[in-house]
Amino acid sequence: MALHREEITSVIKKELEKYQTQLRSESTGTVMQVGDAIAQVYGLDDAMIGELVEFSSNALGMVFNLEEDSAGIVIFGDDNPDKDIKEGDIVKRTGKTVQVPVGDALAGRVVDALGKPIDGKGPLQTDKYRPVESPAPNVIQRQPVKDPLQTGIMAIDSLTPIGRGQRELIIADRQTGKTAITIDTIINQKNTGVHCIYVAIGHKTSDVVEIAGTLRKYNAMEYTTIVSASSRASASLQYLAPYAACAMGEELMYAGRHVLVVYDDLSKHAQAYRQLSLLLRRPPGREAYPGDIFYLHSRLLERAAKLNDALGGGSLTAIPIIETQAGDITSYIPTNVISITDGQIYLDTDLFYAGVRPAINVGLSVSRVGGKAQVKAMRQVASKLRLDLAQYRELVSFTQLGTEVDKNAQNLLSRGERMVEILKQEQYSPLPVSKQTAMIYAGTQGFLDSLPVASIKKFKTDFFKDMEKNHAGLEQEIETKKELSGELMKKLDDAIKLFLKSFKQDNKI
Repeated sequence: MALHREEITSVIKKELEKYQTQLRSESTGTVMQVGDAIAQVYGLDDAMIGELVEFSSNALGMVFNLEEDSAGIVIFGDDNPDKDIKEGDIVKRTGKTVQVPVGDALAGRVVDALGKPIDGKGPLQTDKYRPVESPAPNVIQRQPVKDPLQTGIMAIDSLTPIGRGQRELIIADRQTGKTAITIDTIINQKNTGVHCIYVAIGHKTSDVVEIAGTLRKYNAMEYTTIVSASSRASASLQYLAPYAACAMGEELMYAGRHVLVVYDDLSKHAQAYRQLSLLLRRPPGREAYPGDIFYLHSRLLERAAKLNDALGGGSLTAIPIIETQAGDITSYIPTNVISITDGQIYLDTDLFYAGVRPAINVGLSVSRVGGKAQVKAMRQVASKLRLDLAQYRELVSFTQLGTEVDKNAQNLLSRGERMVEILKQEQYSPLPVSKQTAMIYAGTQGFLDSLPVASIKKFKTDFFKDMEKNHAGLEQEIETKKELSGELMKKLDDAIKLFLKSFKQDNKI
């Protein structure tokens, strides 16, 4: 019996020798007040702005405000994210800022603002994460924007060209075709190596489902990621969504690849931020928006860049959308974003309802990168186009007063009417640069002046079919050379004249 006690004693001694004291310290705080997806937390003295925190109910939040004795936390989630949080709950620091999953696993997926899949296709197969907030590339790390990002829309590629790494704003009233332009642009990136990210902020879930369905129909979803913070999502997720999407794009940009990010739209993003700021009792600024609203969008859009060759030469192109009220582009948010971007595409409500689609207002639309990001062939044929259309708009306003015009002005009106018809384009039908160049060349060189305006639409459709059938080599030559030499122009002249002759005969014009 004594031996048995000794054995037990030796085992206990051995176990005591192995034992090591392990202390684990955690920085925690206590919820003092909660409501409207905002929690005021006492403690968390060493927390960082933008840090991810975890509530005892397993809900996640982000440190948004740091005050002398408390921290303002925005709570993530849909509908009512703070329903399981109550006063006295413990909040733990995680020691890391808000991150989202990144990488090729996101292609073809629909995710929320935290990068969690919401398309029912299972978890993301990636172990890469990136902070949602990161500094923009500095001047030394960038190079000039010079490579075109073709939208496939004639009115944009000819008049307000977009380059890889540019920030081009689309601005208009609601229901004027803003989203339609961006969806066509995404469809046109097929086989170009450009990964697309579409951010839906404050949209109905049904709208997001419809957009995803359209992209699948045109085989564009395979190189597209949709980040959705729907109207059901809390203001915190709507605020976070564009930054999360930008982080996803940056991962590819720094890997030497090309990315297009569409922010649809930043007006709702500003409203979500305003809601959070006022709930956190930040002082309101101009027009009841917090004074740092400019910084909100500038630190997002400045991350769009064309990196220098030493960093791989990747690019991130940003197309933000802003919704105006009654066409007022001089109000607070529109002027903010106009001043941050490299140009804007302004859609005119009157043109839209007059049947001009896309309803691009040539006078108010501009690309500050301009011809540097345009194929030379397009630059050659489109040089006269902007002037022709501007003169046409002026003359239309003049003739509405009942004033008679001379023959030269009548010719300008006649040419302008035909150019407007040429630039009209059906949705989901982006065009390659070769077809765009040939069609604009036919218009600006006066080949269509003898056709009735009503016949232009049919002429375009039939001419494109004729190009594919009988002049595929000519199309290929324009695509590869990207410049109209004298010899190429002669070939184009002959092709247009030949088709025009048969078109007039077939249609008895």
